This record gives sequence, C-alpha cells and structure tokens, in this order.
Amino acid sequence: MIPLRPPGKEAEQQRREPLWRDLVGDVLRRERLAQERTLKDVADAARISMPYLSELERGRKEASSEVLAAAARALGLGLPDLLSLAQSRLAGLPRARPAGASFQGEVRLAA
Repeated sequence: MIPLRPPGKEAEQQRREPLWRDLVGDVLRRERLAQERTLKDVADAARISMPYLSELERGRKEASSEVLAAAARALGLGLPDLLSLAQSRLAGLPRARPAGASFQGEVRLAA
C-alpha cells in the first residue's frame, strides 16, 4: 500500500477561499512592476515603510483604508480603482458554491 502524502501547498491554496489582502497585494505588486518602479520608490511616495509595503504586496498584512489609499495614490490610482481591480481578480476566480446556497448567499432549507 502506498502511503498518502498530505496535499501540497499548491493544492491547498487552490481549495481555500482567496483572501482580500492577497488580491489587493497582488494588484499593488502588478501595478508597481508594470510601472517599473521599486518598492522603495512607491513606499516613499506613499509615506509608508518599504518592509510594510512588501508585506502588503505579499498578502501578509491587512492594511487600513488610509494605507491602501496612500499606496494607490503613489501608483497613480484612486482607492476605488485599486479595489475595483482587486474585485475583478476575485470575480475571475473559480467559484466554490456550498450546496444549498444561492449566489446571493441565501441558504435554502430542505423541505
């Protein structure tokens, strides 16, 4: 009998719900890289520390709306733009809908 290995990190990440901080961080990083800017440049413009911006981009920290707005402004975006881009990424992910739940989150009770 072949022992079963625990699922790898990749498989686990595919099954879990995406975290908002991961989506926002990914948008921040993609936008910064698209502009060919350094962490230091954007962090200085946003008036936040470079290590903190790095943690935001990696989804390690939950930022306040003030910090997100500052990071967005440093990248030439408004906060609504940043959140809209993150929402678009979320909408593009596969949906795992629990059995008996509608798309509005309502749970239907069995008769």
